[in-house]
This record gives sequence, structure tokens and C-alpha cells, in this order.
Amino acid sequence: MKDQIISLSKDFFTAAVQIRRHLHMYPELSFQEYNTSDFVISKLNEFAIPFKKGFAKTGIIGKIEGKNPGKKIIALRADMDALPVMEKNDLPYKSKNEGIMHACGHDIHMTCLLGAAKILNNIRDQFEGTVLLIFQPGEELLPGGAKMMLDEGALDNPKPDAVLALHVQPDIPTGVVGFRSGKYMASSDEIYIRVKGKGGHGAMPHEVIDPVLIASHLIVSLQQIVSRNTNVSIPTVLSFGKIIANGATNIVPDEVRLEGTFRTTDENWRKAAHEKIVSISRATAESMGAICDIEIRKGYPVLFNDPNLNKKLKEFAREYLGKDKIEKLDIRMTSEDFAYFSEKFSSCFFRLGVASPDKHPATLLHNSNFMVDENAIETGTGLMAWLAWSLLNQ
Repeated sequence: MKDQIISLSKDFFTAAVQIRRHLHMYPELSFQEYNTSDFVISKLNEFAIPFKKGFAKTGIIGKIEGKNPGKKIIALRADMDALPVMEKNDLPYKSKNEGIMHACGHDIHMTCLLGAAKILNNIRDQFEGTVLLIFQPGEELLPGGAKMMLDEGALDNPKPDAVLALHVQPDIPTGVVGFRSGKYMASSDEIYIRVKGKGGHGAMPHEVIDPVLIASHLIVSLQQIVSRNTNVSIPTVLSFGKIIANGATNIVPDEVRLEGTFRTTDENWRKAAHEKIVSISRATAESMGAICDIEIRKGYPVLFNDPNLNKKLKEFAREYLGKDKIEKLDIRMTSEDFAYFSEKFSSCFFRLGVASPDKHPATLLHNSNFMVDENAIETGTGLMAWLAWSLLNQ
């Protein structure tokens, strides 16, 4: 079966590249993936794979039934949305939607899932159980398409025994994949703070309550949450990336707005840290005569890879790719709404290497020059099909 899947993935590769390039040329933002969804549906129809659509507006669930379809249910997931990034790559298939780009590899994810779907549909008489194909919108934007699809009951009937997803990784070579058991990616919350003071002339600071100065103290004070309140064994990040003080060289504004992110890998500490952010912010502002409003928008939870499932999948991946093609991943402080699937089901989120230094320079995710080695599609397509088949037939 391994040789058969490898052969099918090679046969599909040319078509897969064309699928990927089409998706790359026509990216769409979170929860606006209407044309992308229609394109995916056209491919599922071409492959004669039944599906349901309309989850979280543009989400799709395909279904491939083998023999004895109720025996075991395995779900494979790909996200569909792109980012508000202006592409700088000079490519014949460069994004045609100005200011929007697949800079996080979701075009690769969809292509690999479509390829795996075609393979699994071709061999459906050689496994027992069912494979669900999750094409999910809105991974890049709260509240996250995964949560919305789950809330709408997309995986209630049938419920999967396991959910798998891959994500491109630009610092792992093509042909190599990475796994990590247990906690893998951080929770992610958005912090919005408004410091209200009393504006006035910059030359008369004794007559104002300076929200710029107070906001500066507040940012410094909040860092003690990471440096002095966090257990040193718990990875934690608190960063502010936006400060708006709409005054002038000689004008102190009435208020300052701060926006940042809080991330951690421990859900109990996450809740306690939120309380500390609120108390420290208010106390700092009030001690200097100002008022402080705080909003914490709770985002994605910690992503947890089921250790038993992860162990099995690593062994299956070694069988398919070779033991020298498997890497152990480090904990990441980035976040993923796949974590909602991992809260509810036995799950594994693994990484697909897409780096090829001899073809193009190393690039970063979410970067306007993000580039992948398309040969990774063959690896991702075949491996997803192999992992699903192996789980259903173990």
C-alpha cells in the first residue's frame, strides 16, 4: 500500500501544482473565501467525493467511506484563508488580488488535502472506516473558523476518532516533517487598553494628566507579569505592538490606546494572568490620576497533540518517509485555531518542510516574500493519505 500511495501521489503531482498555483493567484481573506470554496467544491465534484457546504459560511466537509464506514472515523483538516499582505514575489502565479497573499501556506494545505482525498477515494475499497475532509475558513481571524464549525455541529455526526492537520514550515527541508507530543502551540489573547487622562499644552505638564507618560509606565509595569509572576517553567509572552497617542510635539492628548497580545502554554495561568493584567493596569493608571479601560479578547486555546496518537503517527511517518526524515518540534508561541479541534478530539498537528535553499532564500511565514518548494506537495499529499490509511487499518 505504501508503494501504491507513493505512486498515486507522484501521478497527481503535476495536477496538484496547478491547483496550488490557482489558489495562490486568487487568495481571499478570512471568512471571505467564497471563490476558494467554490474551487474546492469543483475539485471534490471532479473526484466524485460527496460533501456538505456552508459551515461558517464557506467551510466544507467532504466524506470518503470505505468498507464498514462506521468502524472508525479519521478527519483531515486544511485552512483556506489568506492574509492582508502585499506579495513581492515575482512569479507567473503571483497573487492577483492586490494586498492579499497566501503568506502562511494555506494554499499548500488545501492542495495536499485535495491530493490526499483523491488518493484515498481511489483506494477506499482497501480500508475500513470513513475519512472526513475539513476545509476550514478563517484560521487567521478571531473567533476562528474551527470554533465556528464546531459550534455549528460540523463534526457531530459522524464524530471523528482523530483529527489530523499539517502546516508548512519554512525552516524544515522539503521531504522532512516534524512532530511534537503534548503542548505544542500557545494560547493567544488580544489586549486592548485605553488610558484616559487630561490633555493640554506640552509646555505646561503641571496642568495635564499625561496619558502618554502613564501608558509608558503601564507597559513597563506589565512586564513584571512575565518576569516576576510567571512560573519559569511556563512559556509566556506579553507584547504590545500598537500605541496610539494622537497628540503633537506640543500637545498632550486626552487618551492613549495600547494593543498587544498575551500568550502562554498553561490554561490555568492564562486565566490568572488576565486578572493581573487588569489589576496592574488599573492600579498604575489610578496612581497617576488617570482612568484605564481594559478589554481582553480571549482567543485560541493551547494546542495539544495527543501523545498516543502522535507516537503512532510518527511511526507511520517513519515507515513512509524514512527515520531520518522526522524531526522533533520545539514549543511555539504562535497560535492556531486547530487547538479547538484538539480540545474536543484526539488530534495531531504536524509540520511539513518546504525549504529549498538551493532554489530560493529562506523566508518567514506571514512575510511578503514567503516562498515554498512545491515538491513538498508530493510529500504532504502522500503522507496525509498514508497516515489516514494507516490509522484506519492498524
